[in-house]
Amino acid sequence: MGQKLSCGGQHHHEHHGLFVAVQNGEVDKVEAMIDENPNVLRIVTVNGKLSPLHVAAVNGQIEVLCILLDRGVNPDILNRHKQTPLMLAAMHGKVSCVERLIQQGANILMFDSLHGRTCLHYAAYHGHSDCLQSILASAHLAPVAQSWGFARFVNIKDGSGATPLHLAARHGRPACVRILLSNEALVCVSTGSYGRPGSTPLHLAAREGSLDCVRELLAWGADRLYRDSSGRIPYVVALKYKHEACAAILNPSSPEPLTWPSPLKFITDLDSEAKALLENALIEANKDREKLILEKTAVSQISPLHCDSGLESDDFEGSEFELCCICFEQACTIEIQKCGHQMCAHCILSLCCHNKPNPASNSEKVPVCPFCRSDITHLVMVQNKLDTYEEVLSPSRPRKSRTSFSLAEGGSSSSSTSGLRVLSPLASFGRLGGRHSGKISAECIEVFAKP
Repeated sequence: MGQKLSCGGQHHHEHHGLFVAVQNGEVDKVEAMIDENPNVLRIVTVNGKLSPLHVAAVNGQIEVLCILLDRGVNPDILNRHKQTPLMLAAMHGKVSCVERLIQQGANILMFDSLHGRTCLHYAAYHGHSDCLQSILASAHLAPVAQSWGFARFVNIKDGSGATPLHLAARHGRPACVRILLSNEALVCVSTGSYGRPGSTPLHLAAREGSLDCVRELLAWGADRLYRDSSGRIPYVVALKYKHEACAAILNPSSPEPLTWPSPLKFITDLDSEAKALLENALIEANKDREKLILEKTAVSQISPLHCDSGLESDDFEGSEFELCCICFEQACTIEIQKCGHQMCAHCILSLCCHNKPNPASNSEKVPVCPFCRSDITHLVMVQNKLDTYEEVLSPSRPRKSRTSFSLAEGGSSSSSTSGLRVLSPLASFGRLGGRHSGKISAECIEVFAKP
């Protein structure tokens, strides 16, 4: 699929020469041929009925593509399978061509006749996350947002009932899975229609054996007990295709994974850096849970559960972040505004995170600060506060950047501490007396103790 398209089978040598020039990005030659005979813009290849614009999009020849668009070529011109240049650009990961075509007015809501897919399906299928983001960004502004609605566009099904999330999960594209889930993709949508059962993205990730996709889907609340058209749950699918690690995680008898907490929906202003920290902390906590599960099942040869942050346990001393006064194990990287109190991402999750949302209870409460009991509506990344102090004490010591430490926030601070214990900071409350960030009342302990 990633190979360049040729134009063979043309009746006229000059037409063949145009497609070769477009494919190779020969701008001057293309312009000269168009100036000599403007009708060459209407020719197509014999077999695939590809226009010059299709060939330019497939090969990522952005300069030639811009010339063709400026000469009035229809951005939604179709090939024999009713595929647009935008679909082919998304299929081959040519993000600059995707952006230019969208800018020129290409319709993101066109379906091909081959699989009934849109450009969003193809970007997810082939794992081109940059193209996926460009298409989703345009969907907020495009007419589709008013006519169809953004959520409907993200969850649109192809001819076989698969959404873009199904395709990303089926082919092991964890980056695309995360992007789609962050953009209103339905995690438990089925390929079935008219109420009939079908496969969920979790079934397809289990079939592929993609542990990263399984993690992402579980973190967003995917149902491990949903049955497909054959009556199989994802655990049975993973066993059938001999993906032992995935099967161990999907086993209904194993502990429930932590999911992205619904109370965070009450936070109206969630800084992008703070959100990334919380997402990483959640994933790492589930990885520690996985480690315990896999150790019991003696599963080996799986993807690494931890990334090496390169920080020793005593690196908190003299760093630009203070130690969290709740767990005493992670650095304060999240600040609550307007009160200004700080915590680590793991303890923020402890305030809001539950193993599974309770469908019988709709009384979700706004999360509150454990120090002053004010509502949490705005989370931001902690700003550097100790840079000057660090330079005075140790001018030769290289400073840790916020970015590098953010990665450590997502990981475990020591090999003996699991993320599950970090997310249960009750054991550390007895050591809170001498800290300067504020006292925690008895009612605050209830917040952490509530299920």
